[in-house]
Amino acid sequence: MNTYEEKRSLLLEMIAFSTVDGHLHKREYDFLYIVANELNIEKDVFKDLFHQELPKLVIKTEFQRIQQFYRLALLMHADHILHKKEETAIQQIAVDMGLNPIATKRILKLMKQAPNAIIDGEILLNVFQEQQN
Repeated sequence: MNTYEEKRSLLLEMIAFSTVDGHLHKREYDFLYIVANELNIEKDVFKDLFHQELPKLVIKTEFQRIQQFYRLALLMHADHILHKKEETAIQQIAVDMGLNPIATKRILKLMKQAPNAIIDGEILLNVFQEQQN
């Protein structure tokens, strides 16, 4: 992620996804705030993002799209409650990103089986690479 606009757009997408179930859980908010800090988004700007529309910004590389999908999947697990709306939304977002649906379903299944929903980065990338062959 190179530009401020890209960082802001990715965070806006995460904020929109976090409320797809109709509720923003405190753990989801905390997770979003951590991501905002990592992206060097100031606190007042972060708070303002909750009142903005989601712009359409295409994520350029497949690696960046996989990263964003994984961030969204982690966010989905942040409140320890998996809603059907979240699962449907994340699968549609992945398709819209151009990610392989079989790989994304496999990642989501691996995350459900993991004790803390975290999977190794190498496994994450391997699942997507397997689907390309």
